[in-house]
Amino acid sequence: MSNARPPLPAVDPTLRARARGTTAQPAPRFERHTREWMDDGWDHTDEERQVQRDVSLETPRSVIAWNQSPDLGFDRAVNPYRGCEHGCIYCYARPSHAYLGLSPGLDFETRLVARPDAAKVLERELARKSYRVAPLCLGSNTDPWQPIEATHRITRSLLDVLRDWRHPVTITTRGALIERDIDILRDMAALNLVQVGISVTTLDAKLARAMEPRAPAPTRRLGMIKALSEAGIPTRLMMGPIIPGLSDHEIEPIMQAARDAGARVAWWSLLRLPREVSPLFQDWLEHHRPGHAAKVMTRLREMRAGQDNDSAFHSRFRGQGAMADLLAQRVKMARKRLKYEDRLPDLARDLFRAPPKTGDQLCLF
Repeated sequence: MSNARPPLPAVDPTLRARARGTTAQPAPRFERHTREWMDDGWDHTDEERQVQRDVSLETPRSVIAWNQSPDLGFDRAVNPYRGCEHGCIYCYARPSHAYLGLSPGLDFETRLVARPDAAKVLERELARKSYRVAPLCLGSNTDPWQPIEATHRITRSLLDVLRDWRHPVTITTRGALIERDIDILRDMAALNLVQVGISVTTLDAKLARAMEPRAPAPTRRLGMIKALSEAGIPTRLMMGPIIPGLSDHEIEPIMQAARDAGARVAWWSLLRLPREVSPLFQDWLEHHRPGHAAKVMTRLREMRAGQDNDSAFHSRFRGQGAMADLLAQRVKMARKRLKYEDRLPDLARDLFRAPPKTGDQLCLF
């Protein structure tokens, strides 16, 4: 009996999906019908057509997403975009595209949703009398500084609001566009209102290009850490996901490089493969790293109680068992050797206030 997995539904092969994480299009799990490309013999052409990015606009009623997860250091987040053009094959956010009736495969990377009124909606929510300030996470699901931010500038408008309201914010990104906004981040850092996490998965440029096709190269991300740190912005290394059998040998070199660049704290996570991400990632392994595929999945399942994924609190980010404990010990020892801080100081909450409006009487003191 063959153990081979059936191939994932693909897009039209005449489309050229250059620098994309996947060309597969698994059906959204909430859809009653599935679609597959089939050549009916009528539309023959030798001309390749480039897969195009499509951006639609959304006017949200609210932008703050709340959570009660004990694994996270925040209970609220804002995401200016749905989908992410970086195209990271392992991205745990891919399944969220199914809520839009879109595929977590190529659609997630090419059919994006921007929320241009997000800053206005956020300001309205902050102004509510019932609102109680606590650190807000920017970029908990998809990257707020992905390429379309250069055009839409929604993330910068959100930062403007957070700065004006003196609201504490934590940031997670791998987008080089964050350097454009160092002016705002520097102002907030001076008031202890911001901390930035830069995600680094590997130092191998070739692996990164295949695995994270439209994200900045590893050296570029280290440069981001350096630029932010030199601007006085507290910066942490977000080392994840660690992929056993593929990138786990790079733990110490990544931590060394990030520390040299100015990262003060190091955080890590194990590869997560929720829902559609598992078949997409395995399909990627078979195409890009076939010699590693069996080893990667075997080691991962050893740390996930025999499953591809574990969604349980307390273990979903770290795994369990001897192999997971070994990874944790390696990170702990490297932190100590490289003199990483245990944690960054708590962000200020007592400065939160509504910004003055035109004509308001200003306070003398």
